[in-house]
Amino acid sequence: MSDPTVIEAVKAQNAETAGLSEAEIDALDKQWRAEAEAGSGPLIDKVLAGKLSAFLKEKKAASNGLYSEVFVMDAKGLNVGQSDVTSDYMQGDEDKWQKTYPVGPDAVFIDEVEFDDSSGQFQSQVNATVVDPATGQAIGAITIGINVEKLD
Repeated sequence: MSDPTVIEAVKAQNAETAGLSEAEIDALDKQWRAEAEAGSGPLIDKVLAGKLSAFLKEKKAASNGLYSEVFVMDAKGLNVGQSDVTSDYMQGDEDKWQKTYPVGPDAVFIDEVEFDDSSGQFQSQVNATVVDPATGQAIGAITIGINVEKLD
């Protein structure tokens, strides 16, 4: 979470999305959902092509199936990078973001085990606030899907 790849990507996106209105965020989320249903599109492709998404894909692959998904959100709850395509772009209306980023730098939220349509596995999501190590301030959040079938 404190890797420079994560911090730089979240800070850069926070600068880009700071002025977005609720209507603009809703439009981006609708675009993402349509692209996810279609299998791809410019918004999804932009996120997946980023350095952060490549980094998260590597972390997921190195987990030998323990991580079912990994994604990072900005200060508005919008996807910054991900190992796999999420079903929506706006996570800010969900517990994974609401119980981490707004709570503060030390927040961790572990969700209940459930079947995840995105990953096709039973998982629990471990969610935490992403903190800028230079300032100690919350700048975003991360979700790591744990494939509970891989736990001993």
